[in-house]
Amino acid sequence: MTYRATHVTRHIYEEPVAQSVNELRLTPRDYGRQHVREFDVQVEPEPALWRTRRDWFGNEVTTFSIFEPHDRFTVTATSIVEVEPARVGVLPTVRWEEARDILSAGTEDASLEASEYIYDSPFVAATPDLAAFAKPVFEPGRPLVEALEELSRKIHREFEYAPKSTSIDMPLAEVLENRRGVCQDFSHVMIGALRSLRLAARYVSGYLRSGANYQGAEASHAWVAAFVPGAGWLHFDPTNDMVPSDGHVTLAWGRDYSDVTPVKGVTLGGGAQLVEVAVRVVPA
Repeated sequence: MTYRATHVTRHIYEEPVAQSVNELRLTPRDYGRQHVREFDVQVEPEPALWRTRRDWFGNEVTTFSIFEPHDRFTVTATSIVEVEPARVGVLPTVRWEEARDILSAGTEDASLEASEYIYDSPFVAATPDLAAFAKPVFEPGRPLVEALEELSRKIHREFEYAPKSTSIDMPLAEVLENRRGVCQDFSHVMIGALRSLRLAARYVSGYLRSGANYQGAEASHAWVAAFVPGAGWLHFDPTNDMVPSDGHVTLAWGRDYSDVTPVKGVTLGGGAQLVEVAVRVVPA
């Protein structure tokens, strides 16, 4: 499938802002089964400074600064992205304890690279409660892939999808206790549960195809990639209880939401602010 993705973010301030510096992670990843054919980003008012770079995780980051007074700014990112279906062949039957030990040893390049996703990050820390949540799924000797599928299904089944019920700074312990949230919360829970077992998991940001019967469509979406020795990174969408395929467009990945925030920055002045986001992903 080839999609045209349009992502509009508008920040409206209570009072004029004297200056602002912002970072964007809105450029889709070009990798494996996803290919970026076109990408363009427009900012109003026009920035005085503008540059791009790659962060530690390989995401393209656009940084811009606005030095003139403004009471709002708008970012419009448009891309043409070709996404191939996920090809799932015969997967390794490695047991989850074996995978944990392989990651701990770090004797192979792939496992050594993946091992950085075992550790705590700003929004996701391993806890006994998360380990207890995962324990019924990760029975002794169970194949890792089978357990990953069941953990994603468990989150989808036991958590209520409730927009505006949480904020990104809500502690993960509260999300786990309340059993409701949005895609970011569900992804953080799954990542935290896996890290509590010393398994590697990372946060993936992106979009869902508009018009489909998905929870989280027409907004920024998130899912999880877990490292499986012998297969690499396998993706799971606990919000929709599915394996991401050609209906998912990948933007960026990192340890948690803090590494892949689509638009973030600092301002001088402005007071309270209103943020409006609109996403549309349609066949091109």
